[in-house]
Amino acid sequence: DPELADRLILFRYFNALFGAKTFEDLQAALRDPPPGYDSQGRSHYFNALKGRAQIPEDRLARYDANIRGDVEALNVRRPDPIQLKYFQYLAALYTEIFLDRRANESARFLRDLNDFVREVNGRESYSARFKRFEPDDLNKIAYWMATGSGKTLLLHINYRQFLRYQHDPGDNLLLITPPGALLAAQHLSELRLSSVPSVEYDEEPPIGARHPVRVIEISKIAKDKNGGGVSRDVEAFEGRNLLFVDEGHKGSGGEAWRDLRGRLGADGFTFEYSATFGQAISTARDTDLVEEYGKAIIFDYSYKYFYGDGYGKEYRVLNLREDRARDLTDTFLMANLLAFYEQGRVYEDHGRALKPYHLESPLWIFIGSSVNAVQTEGGQKKSDVLTVALLLDRALRNQNGWTTKTIDSILKGRAELKDAEGRDLFAGRFEYLRNATAKEIYRDILRLVFRADGPGGLRLIDIKNADGEIGLKAGSSETCFGVINIGDTSAFFKLVDQEPTLAHEEDKFAASLFDTLQKADSPVNILIGSKKFIEGWSSWRVSAMGLLNIGRSEGPQIIQLFGRGVRLQGKDRSLRRSRHLPGSHPEHVELLETLNIFGVRADYMSQ
Repeated sequence: DPELADRLILFRYFNALFGAKTFEDLQAALRDPPPGYDSQGRSHYFNALKGRAQIPEDRLARYDANIRGDVEALNVRRPDPIQLKYFQYLAALYTEIFLDRRANESARFLRDLNDFVREVNGRESYSARFKRFEPDDLNKIAYWMATGSGKTLLLHINYRQFLRYQHDPGDNLLLITPPGALLAAQHLSELRLSSVPSVEYDEEPPIGARHPVRVIEISKIAKDKNGGGVSRDVEAFEGRNLLFVDEGHKGSGGEAWRDLRGRLGADGFTFEYSATFGQAISTARDTDLVEEYGKAIIFDYSYKYFYGDGYGKEYRVLNLREDRARDLTDTFLMANLLAFYEQGRVYEDHGRALKPYHLESPLWIFIGSSVNAVQTEGGQKKSDVLTVALLLDRALRNQNGWTTKTIDSILKGRAELKDAEGRDLFAGRFEYLRNATAKEIYRDILRLVFRADGPGGLRLIDIKNADGEIGLKAGSSETCFGVINIGDTSAFFKLVDQEPTLAHEEDKFAASLFDTLQKADSPVNILIGSKKFIEGWSSWRVSAMGLLNIGRSEGPQIIQLFGRGVRLQGKDRSLRRSRHLPGSHPEHVELLETLNIFGVRADYMSQ
C-alpha cells in the first residue's frame, strides 16, 4: 500500500514553486530568519523566499502583506500578540497562492498542476505515478500538522483568506468538530479571541455580524433525521457551504461521517485539519483515500518535522512488557509517580527561575481502555480506571511499608524493572531525588502530590454538580488532589463497592474539578479517564502519562494522545525546547520540558 507521505503531490508542487525538491530544502532557508518585519514592512520570511520564488516578486509581496493584515486582525483582542513561526507562515502563503489562482485563473492553475504531475510521472516508476488533477480537486485543501503547531490559528487565518478571494462564501460557514461539547466550546472561545464572528450551530448570530462561523459537532448532523433532539438533518445545511473540519481524519475509515461531510461540502469548499492523516489513512487501507488526500494536503508539518525543529517537549517512553504486566504493574506505576513527583519538586523549588519558560504546574494523566469491567483476567472482572484507583489507594496507605520499600527499590535499582538487555530501567534517573531517603520522599509525595498530611486511604467523591466527575481525596484531607472524568459513574461505583479498601461519598455542592485544571492555583495534580482526553482537550500542564491497555497498535488515537502531552509554550512562547534556543538556561528546565510516558501493554507508543 502506498504511504500518504509519499503521495503529497500538491505539497510537492508548492515546494517546487520555491525551488525546493523537498520540504527539508525550504526548512534550511527559513529556520534562521526571525518572526517580524523589516523597515519596509516586509516579513523576514518574504525576504528569505523572494530569491527562490517562481512567481513575480510584486505578487509575493502582496501575499506577504495580506498575511500580515490577517495576523494583525487576529491580534486585536489578544493580550499576547501572535507572531507566525516559519512553518505557519509557509502554510498561510501556500494557501494564499492556491486561493488566488483558484479564484482568478483556475483553468491555468489546473494546467500548471497537471504539467507538474506529468513532469513528476516522467521521473517516477510506473507504480508510483500520480493521477491528474480534476476541477473538483480544487474544492478542498487539507493541513497535516502536528498537535501544538497552530492548526487552530491557521484555521482563523484561512477564514479571512477565503473571504478575501471569494466575497460570497456560500450559504453556511460551518466549523465541524469531533463529538464532545468541550472541543466545540473551545473553538468558539478561540474564534472570538481572534475576532472571527461565530455562534453555536443553533444560535442566531449577533445583528450586523457578517459571515459568522457556525460551530457544530459532527455527531449532531444526522442523515434522514426523524423525531426531536438536538441534532440537525444534513438537508438543513444543503447548499453551497464553506466547511472547516477539525480532526479531518475522522471518517476516513468509511464511517457515515465521511458521507455527511461529503454532502455538506459537495457544492462549496472545504478546509480540513489533522495531526494524524497518515495514521488514519494507513489504518483505513484505502488507495483511493491516499490519492484523494495526496491531492488535497497543501502543507505537511507532521510530527517528524515539528520535533526535528525543536518544537514541543522531549519525551521518554517506557513500556512494561506483556509477560511482566501481571506482577509488576503497581511497581511500574510507582516509578511513574516518582517521575511525576520529581517534576513537581523541581517546579516548586525553581519556579521563579523557570517563569520565562512559561512552564505550568505538572499534571499527571492516566488513560485506560476501560472504565467499567469489560474484560476478564484470571477469572476476575477488570477496569483500567479501577486499577489506577487501587494503586493510588495502596500508595497512600503504605501498609507494611510497601510504598517506602518500593520507592527505595526503584531508586537503588532493585525493583526488577529491566530493559530488554536486563539493565535497570531507571539507571541515571531521579538524580534530583538522590539526596533524600525513601521515607522523606514518601512524606513529601503525600504533601505535594496528594495534598495530605499523612497516610490514609483513597476517598472517591461523587460530584453531583459535574457530570461524570469523581473527586479524589487522601485520608482525612478535604482537598481534592485528583479527578476521575468518565461517563457512567453509577456503573463505576458498583465496581468500587466490591473493593473493601475504597471509600466513596457524595458531594451535592462542589463544582467541576475538571474545569479548574487550567487555573494557576488548581489543587488537582492527577486526571484519570478513558479515551475521552485523546482529542478535543488542550492543556500545557501534562508532564506525565500512565497508559493501561491503550495504544497497542498503530492508529490516529495514539498519536493524538501523544500530542496531548508534548505541547510546550517555551521561552518567549517560542514553542521550542530550551536546548534548541541560544544562550544558557536554568539547570533543571529540561526535566520539566520532558513528557514521561509509562505504558502497561501500550506497545505502539514506544514505536
